[in-house]
Amino acid sequence: MALEIERKFMVLNHDFKSDSYEVIDIKQGYIFSDDNKVLRVRIASNHSKIAIKFGEDIVRHEYEYEVPLKDAENLLKICQGHIITKKRYLIKNDGLIWEVDEFLDDNKGLVVAEIELRDENENFFKPNWIGEEVSYDKRFYNHYLSRKPFSTW
Repeated sequence: MALEIERKFMVLNHDFKSDSYEVIDIKQGYIFSDDNKVLRVRIASNHSKIAIKFGEDIVRHEYEYEVPLKDAENLLKICQGHIITKKRYLIKNDGLIWEVDEFLDDNKGLVVAEIELRDENENFFKPNWIGEEVSYDKRFYNHYLSRKPFSTW
């Protein structure tokens, strides 16, 4: 069983862009979602996938599978408007990779950083652009943002 151990933080400023990074454009939708489980389809710059995630807080089970681009495009059509778009910056730092999501469209203005860990108690270095932790605030879950965008808060 695949486990995802992830912590999420607000981003204080754009200083992360001064580091070396890769950028991925992402469009994703939710075929199904509630507080503890989701079925997501994602089209990114270089691949398309479906993912099933379930669990609570920072430790969740995750199953992710590549799908043909045409299938992902068709699946996005059944997401009933529960779509988010974002730019993801991949930033290597202290042996780990920070994923900084700069949200677009109705979530524009929201910038959040995630770090995936090997253990939920793992220590890690926080760059100076990392702010308040929001790992336990469900409003910052992508599936929540697809239904209640940041611009409506």
